Amino acid sequence: MSAGKQNQEDLFGLPSRGKADSRFQPLAERVRPRTLDEMYGQEHLIGTDGPLRRFIDQGRLPSMIFWGPPGSGKTTLAEICAHSLDFRFDSLSAVDAGVKDVRKALDFATSSQRLEGRQTLLFIDEIHRFNKAQQDSLLHAIEQGVVVLIGATTENPSFEVNAALMSRMQVYTLNPLENHDIEAVVKRALAGDPLIAPYEIIIDDWDFLLQFAGGDARRALNAIEAALSLADISIVPVHLARDLLESALQKKLPVYDKKGDLHYDTVSAFIKSLRGSDPDAALFWLARMLEGGEDPKFIARRMVIFASEDIGNADPYAITLAVSVFHAVEMIGLPEARINLAQGVTYLAGCPKSNASYRAINDAQRFAGTHQDAPVPMHLRNAPTKLMKDSGYGEGYKYPHDYPEHFVAEEYMPEGLNPVFYHPTEEGREKFIRERLERLWKGRY
Repeated sequence: MSAGKQNQEDLFGLPSRGKADSRFQPLAERVRPRTLDEMYGQEHLIGTDGPLRRFIDQGRLPSMIFWGPPGSGKTTLAEICAHSLDFRFDSLSAVDAGVKDVRKALDFATSSQRLEGRQTLLFIDEIHRFNKAQQDSLLHAIEQGVVVLIGATTENPSFEVNAALMSRMQVYTLNPLENHDIEAVVKRALAGDPLIAPYEIIIDDWDFLLQFAGGDARRALNAIEAALSLADISIVPVHLARDLLESALQKKLPVYDKKGDLHYDTVSAFIKSLRGSDPDAALFWLARMLEGGEDPKFIARRMVIFASEDIGNADPYAITLAVSVFHAVEMIGLPEARINLAQGVTYLAGCPKSNASYRAINDAQRFAGTHQDAPVPMHLRNAPTKLMKDSGYGEGYKYPHDYPEHFVAEEYMPEGLNPVFYHPTEEGREKFIRERLERLWKGRY
């Protein structure tokens, strides 16, 4: 039997007596870093001057919340902190743990501290899923030093973790891993994991793998493990080509480079579809961006800009909705945030359109640039002191609320200047603005 065949039976065959069960662990678990120096990414936290490295070097650790996307290293960092300081490590998942589980963990921590003199690091994954009572049950233990608590969350803790708990914990943000970090993690796993290293695996399409991973190291490692289960491993080295990865993952990634020309072309098509009042096309380009791994906050920011640039006062509510969508995306995250984005896209596409306010500020800035020295009229100047009042500041100013319709014809531009920047359209709500301005400023509109 060839070495390749023997390895195949070792990795994918039935367990033999006495053999360690590590081969039934996912690859991501088998190659999980054990020290800070083995980690990739998060340099702002674990680099030479990073707070986590300083804490460990000083032999102390505050209670913390790790806020970051899946696969960014939250659990790994917690385990490294415990191991580096020789803390007892205990973990709970807020998805299925209740108050009773929390109290049991705290009782064990108290016993360990009393009998062994050993501190406990309690790690709670998805801590944002704990209700107020569950979160409150942790407060006393943190204050008394019974445990060092590290909570992990993919949600903004400002919204999901109660203020009392937040005030007792430091919040550290973990970023999605960069492509070079993902590549380093994968190469380390391929060379270092004893169960797959013998296959001398070669990744033939790094672009596909990195795009699929989307900053999540665990996702990349799971993809490799899935592809390897379908590969012909009788011939070494084993090549993992794009078609094999696609077959294993049952997913064809769109050709979408977030830093390339297609990125800008797709965004352009998205905005032009909104501008053209075509909700179906706008949804198509939205879906393309989301499937390609685009940052949903980037899309939401573009929608906020669009609401003022291309809708403006034709529907003043558009900017309110766009900002609300942005906050919803920031608070909820994918995959659910796609629903918020879809609501915003369909509304913005369906709105009446006007770029009048956008064109107005462009014209006003150009005009202001050539009239920087034009003085502020005396009647418009502020007069906070007696000297200024005696000098004529504010003299003759007419207070609009003292007049019918809360309006009085007045000169608000520097003397001799009478430009018109804003040209309201007849679209949507802007039509009513235009009618009012035409009535108030005879001849201007």
